[in-house]
Amino acid sequence: MSSRPSVLTYVKLAATAFAVTGLLAAAPATAATDSPARAATAVTGSPSATAVTGSPSAGVAVKMPSAVADRLGTDRGALLDAVSADVLARSHDARGLAPKAAVGRLAAEGRKVVVDVREVSGDWARGVAYVEASRARHGEPEGWLYIAHREDGRWVPGLEGDREFADHVARSPLVGTAERRTMTAYAERKATPEAQVGILANTNGLLLPWMPDYYMTVTGGPHSHDGATGYWSALDFAGGNASGLVRSSREGTATSMCGAGGGWTRVIHPGGFSTDYYHMRNTTYYNGTSIGRSALLGTIGTDTCAGGSATGAHVHWSLRTYDANYNGQYTWLNGRTIGGWTWWNGSGQYSGCGTRLGVTACPGTAIYNRTS
Repeated sequence: MSSRPSVLTYVKLAATAFAVTGLLAAAPATAATDSPARAATAVTGSPSATAVTGSPSAGVAVKMPSAVADRLGTDRGALLDAVSADVLARSHDARGLAPKAAVGRLAAEGRKVVVDVREVSGDWARGVAYVEASRARHGEPEGWLYIAHREDGRWVPGLEGDREFADHVARSPLVGTAERRTMTAYAERKATPEAQVGILANTNGLLLPWMPDYYMTVTGGPHSHDGATGYWSALDFAGGNASGLVRSSREGTATSMCGAGGGWTRVIHPGGFSTDYYHMRNTTYYNGTSIGRSALLGTIGTDTCAGGSATGAHVHWSLRTYDANYNGQYTWLNGRTIGGWTWWNGSGQYSGCGTRLGVTACPGTAIYNRTS
């Protein structure tokens, strides 16, 4: 069963006019009122119900609890514009384009930019933002946690991985003590994984995404997160005797990127790595929640809450870290040891294999998840 967030009511910011980037179309005259609460149309339902709305023609969608919308009032447009602009500047598929042009290109492909505002306190806001993947191929979305601070009347967002994010994590009241400890170490990269010595130390003992000493089948060797470009950072797994249960590779702080009921979770681990898990079903809802190693995240599935495609139940697992400029990115698996197996690129994406104690495991091979 999926656990639900504390707030199940989301506002539908239908075609709200955003002054800074003009990403959404202007609201019809009938929507204009003197009350932010009345200006937003509330929708309710289960976490899996459609809560992402906005201007389909512009391709930008917004998720926001009604209580958060009320606290932001008329300032919510400026916040959404600032976060959207940063997302588009960071997105691989939108880089180098003006915001309107980027959103238009994505919309033409049936993809949205989604901004989810989950919490607000005073001059601080936080949430999740992502760019949907193309549904025409087996690729995964681009997404970031963000924290924004209102400074001198304008919102300054920090997306996971940039310098503003690290600064905001250190100061924001929306970040708890345990989460701050983990996220600050991650953002500042206090432990440099590549500098450590030892076959397990290079990923700080990360496990494969199921229970230790159980097995799943490798269905896809190292490949890029989006199925097209970038480091080959991802692996696909299915079947086995772990009952299809997907679990965290290590302790850390977990966030359900698509919200409650969505099949995409990110876990930020101590020491410079985070891991993504996609296509799950029956997911547990997390929102910057501290979890232990092998915490239950969900079950292998075919969910595409943020785009992409899946032809059979599996988990798409990806490894992330920061580069020298503090930009969050998916990183290489080649030569790294995860779950006791050292992973190597193949001649093409998805064809690579893992090795352990003289055994080679290529796609189609069942492997045990090992702690040593």
